[in-house]
Amino acid sequence: MTIASMTGFARVPGVTAGFRWAWEIKSVNAKGLDLRLRLPPGFDAIETEARARLGSSLGRGTCYATLTAQREVTVPEVRVNEALLRRLVTALAGIEAAPGLRPASLDGLLAVRGVVEVREADDAAELAQAQEAALAGLDEAIAALVATRRSEGAALAEIIAARLAKIAALRRAADELPGRQPGAIRARLMESIALIAGNSNFDEARLYQEALLLAAKADVREELDRLATHSDAMNGLLQRGGPIGRRLDFLAQELGREANTLCAKSNDTALTALGLELRVEIEQLREQVQNIE
Repeated sequence: MTIASMTGFARVPGVTAGFRWAWEIKSVNAKGLDLRLRLPPGFDAIETEARARLGSSLGRGTCYATLTAQREVTVPEVRVNEALLRRLVTALAGIEAAPGLRPASLDGLLAVRGVVEVREADDAAELAQAQEAALAGLDEAIAALVATRRSEGAALAEIIAARLAKIAALRRAADELPGRQPGAIRARLMESIALIAGNSNFDEARLYQEALLLAAKADVREELDRLATHSDAMNGLLQRGGPIGRRLDFLAQELGREANTLCAKSNDTALTALGLELRVEIEQLREQVQNIE
């Protein structure tokens, strides 16, 4: 499955059944799916179906879908009732015109009711056709919007993968620091013990507590392991695709927590520096993740 972002835009115009219409759809980031439709008068009947089609294609984001429609000027249909006209002509031919009256003219005969019929367009039928055409146009607009979101999603996936690779490299560098080796940890522990033992108010119970505290602070193995686990999980989601934005965001938050804990527990300047780099990379990673559907 592909990965999609939550941002995109599409416009599809059309002309049908005496109407000129156009769909404009844009989507932006959001925690869930929020559909906001604007329809012109006469097209309210398609709102439920339009929402259903949008909802089945989009998983997340605020979507603004606007339909504009304008009726085009139509020429009415004119039909001459030739049979009636001929009957009128025949009937008049058998009547002797009275003195002072002019013979019947064509324009006068055409003015007789029923000779000329003017038919306006069937508004209801045209509106129904326009509604169907608008729904078909909506499908095209949705397809274009989804294509845009997937294209941007593919680019975001590459950026996120690169960030995860940098995080993995920093984690390995932190794990391989000389200050993380048992000998270095032991030396720092012995130095602290010597400082405490040299105090005139030396307390063996406190020495034991301080030794345990220092040993615990020096051990960031759990944080490094969790960084690796969360990074692997995010890479797995990228490979699987689909609507994974919320899970990616959760894992990015967890990465941030582990990096913060690593910095708090560090008593080595090199490890602290790497921890700060991790925090920067993870924050930039999360900014990109929040664009994923």
